[in-house]
Amino acid sequence: MAGRIEDYALIGDMQTAALVCRDGTADWLCLPRFDSPAVFAGLLGDDEHGYWRLGPAYPQGTQPPTATRRRYRGDSLVLESEWDTPRGTVRIIDFMPPRDGAPQLIRIVEGVSGRVPMRSALRMRFSYGAVVPWVHRVDDPQAAEGRTVAVAGPDSVWLDTECPTYGKDLTTFADFTVSPGERIAFTISWQPSHHQPPAMPDPEASLEATEQFWRDWVDHCTYHGPYRDAVVRSLITLKALTYGPTGGIVAAPTTSLPEDIGGVRNWDYRFTWLRDAAITLSSLLRTGYREEARAWREWLLRAVAGDPENLQIMYGIAGERELGETELTWLPGYEGSQPVRVGNGAVRQLQLDVYGEVSEALHLALMTGLARNDYASLLQLKLIRYLEDHWQEPDEGIWEVRGPRRHFVHSKVMAWVAVDRTVKLIESGEVDGPLERWRELRDEIHRDVCEKGYDKDRNTFTQSYGSRELDASLLLIPQVGFLPPDDKRVIGTIEAIQKELTVEGGFVLRYPTEGAHAGVDGLPGDEGAFLACSFWLADDLAMIGRVDEARQLFEKLLSLRNDLGLLAEEWDPRLQRQVGNFPQAFSHVPLIDTALRLTASGAYGG
Repeated sequence: MAGRIEDYALIGDMQTAALVCRDGTADWLCLPRFDSPAVFAGLLGDDEHGYWRLGPAYPQGTQPPTATRRRYRGDSLVLESEWDTPRGTVRIIDFMPPRDGAPQLIRIVEGVSGRVPMRSALRMRFSYGAVVPWVHRVDDPQAAEGRTVAVAGPDSVWLDTECPTYGKDLTTFADFTVSPGERIAFTISWQPSHHQPPAMPDPEASLEATEQFWRDWVDHCTYHGPYRDAVVRSLITLKALTYGPTGGIVAAPTTSLPEDIGGVRNWDYRFTWLRDAAITLSSLLRTGYREEARAWREWLLRAVAGDPENLQIMYGIAGERELGETELTWLPGYEGSQPVRVGNGAVRQLQLDVYGEVSEALHLALMTGLARNDYASLLQLKLIRYLEDHWQEPDEGIWEVRGPRRHFVHSKVMAWVAVDRTVKLIESGEVDGPLERWRELRDEIHRDVCEKGYDKDRNTFTQSYGSRELDASLLLIPQVGFLPPDDKRVIGTIEAIQKELTVEGGFVLRYPTEGAHAGVDGLPGDEGAFLACSFWLADDLAMIGRVDEARQLFEKLLSLRNDLGLLAEEWDPRLQRQVGNFPQAFSHVPLIDTALRLTASGAYGG
């Protein structure tokens, strides 16, 4: 049975990622890419759908013991878990080396004290748990115990260990005892089944190289403020969500972890949303990571290609456009949350705000000294030419509603951002364009929003033109420069959101939901507090001078992270637990942004 979402640790190699629970079970791993079918899908089902449990042996019929403590090794993505048992203490080191060959998950068992009986139970199930592979042993002169391989169709996964293994109940086991100072390694490697076997692993050398990689990468961080530990862990998480070969950034490494436990709000986040990737880019740029910014800009230009008029809101991690949504009916879902979806039907939605996020990201890249790219500037011009004809249309908005299209205020504000940043690009002399015409367009959009998206009686902007509902995306109005923070309409909107959209703890909902009845998003059920929105509120509070309140909210949000510093998409205040896909880039990015803002303002304790 899967653990709570916050019970999981992330390890990865910048091409895929695994989630490892407190009891030593890897319950989620897609190979060879983030968006490949899972080999371990126990997270969305049960043991029958694939897992790898490694830890102290325990009596049959009982639950595996959870680690007494765990941590990442310094500023790295190398996980250490330790168990104190009646027979001694044992440590397991889990990591995925940044790859230059086959993807590998390496697990090193180290004896600390006493003699601890251990067990490895590896149940590989391909195609999200639907396919039982052919598992057999292959003789190899380099491996005393031979090599175990699981094959199904185009995929093969190889297990290498010095421990004797045996098969039982369609599972590969190893039973052994570890003594103080003894280290025993297990490695699984993916390879196309028609290729030659992958090279024999060298776990100790890979561990050293992996730790060095992360030390070198973190050394580039330019933030040295009071929240450095939280910021660095978030940056490492964002780096882990970056697909190294292309620079694409996934929103999360998982699919269908529910926003509403037991409900239908279950989505596949293993793709690159332009919005999420653009705000990730801005955080990376502001903390010293230009190379990641350059790689993302190149990914964007390849993905959009010569067709900016048909800009998608998301693409595959290599720029793929077809992301059709299907349901995996054989998986019962995380804690019964169905359906389990792969692919994402929102790819066909119109979301006008992405034009603003992309333009803002390209603008920031240029302003922070990233080498100019002529096509990037040309892309901005093409995007505005499209917006000239389409900004007045209704869309599905930032939250990808599956109800009717509306004139969402946030979408119009971000259309204004797109035009504003392009006007500034022309004013800088970088490109030529119809400056006066687009200045007038910028003013026209601004007037339209202020007239149609603002409720004078309540002194607040609203979710969409003509509505009375609020929306947490309105908190971005001062952050993108649409209005100054001291504007009475901005302050009124912040206070209205605090009054109507906050839940226990002061955390923020995205928008009102309607319980069992479909609300604006066209879906039944409720959801938790959206963590990104809660960070946005902290930002706004700091911007309007309520810095102590901002700091208190920020530190409450930090307290929601799991013991390893990771955040899912939402916090359920009723269940007091994290919900949604995990870990979520859209939560870690605003954490970084708020830390930078509070540090600049001096609004921190201690």
